[in-house]
Amino acid sequence: MATMTMIQALNNAMDTMLAKDPDVLIFGEDVGYFGGVFRATDGLQKKHGITRCFDAPIAESGIVAAAIGMAAYGLRPVIEIQFADYIYPGYDQIVSEAARLRYRSAGDFTAPLTLRSPYGGGIFGGQTHSQSPEALFTHVAGLKTVIPSNPYDAKGLLISAIEDDDPVIFFEPKRLYSGRFDGWHEKPVETWSAHPASDVPEGYYNVPLGKAAIAREGQAVTVLAYGTMVHVALAAAEFAKIDAEVIDLRTLVPLDIETIVASVNKTGRCVVVHEATRTSGFGAELSALVQEHCFWKLEAPIERVAGWDTPYPHAFEWEYFPGPKRVAAALTRTLEA
Repeated sequence: MATMTMIQALNNAMDTMLAKDPDVLIFGEDVGYFGGVFRATDGLQKKHGITRCFDAPIAESGIVAAAIGMAAYGLRPVIEIQFADYIYPGYDQIVSEAARLRYRSAGDFTAPLTLRSPYGGGIFGGQTHSQSPEALFTHVAGLKTVIPSNPYDAKGLLISAIEDDDPVIFFEPKRLYSGRFDGWHEKPVETWSAHPASDVPEGYYNVPLGKAAIAREGQAVTVLAYGTMVHVALAAAEFAKIDAEVIDLRTLVPLDIETIVASVNKTGRCVVVHEATRTSGFGAELSALVQEHCFWKLEAPIERVAGWDTPYPHAFEWEYFPGPKRVAAALTRTLEA
């Protein structure tokens, strides 16, 4: 078993699927010869050929449209949008065509495409390289939305996404590409090699979509998080010395509501954490679901910790980024309520 960063695990997942399934192909801006701006597709064109991994023009709507056509004809395209901030030109194609194809054709056609994109902040990327638009896609019937938090899950979930017969939006927390990040930005960068989830099998395996993971067991309060915020939540629980149960959702749609309900019914308290802006963020949906399913077990109001309702500020990165202190404060409030 090899020790991998998240970038290496994603690369290995695509390499595995290119070798396993001749219908899989990869394209996007700079993903071929150059290997991607974050090197996620490094070496794949050289190994599998220019017809299996190739560059596309700087035209997100065209990239998505071409992938839909390929998917409708039976291929399994894996496309990269270089930053999630640039996904909007392709949004109409994603929502109006990819998400609806199975329904509008009464099942005669499907769109088995996977759209990968780096998302989130913590890298001083400013307002055009730090956005978290996941809630826009969870709202759309016909799409699946996946966000891994570690290398092992990243490979397994990406393989499951590629094998899925419906379109999957696969957001990758770029702050986690090279190492784990728990929100303490003053501390040295932590490499993945010290984390057990960096032990990634080189062969084929998958992590099923729609199944959450319990990142930390606890009795006092449930924390719902995904992506980078899983590690922030773990750090916050340690900082506040609170016996929190941290659930890594992994897949936002389909959502593992059973694991969420079991945890909240046990703890009686819930804190939701995400990096996206607060208003209409996915945390609002999670809060509503917890209230609907766990009302009689809740002993305190549900807390939400999120980004602010502003563009991502370059100069105030760590004020916007939901760090361990903000999450710890929410944990404390819900225990004192």
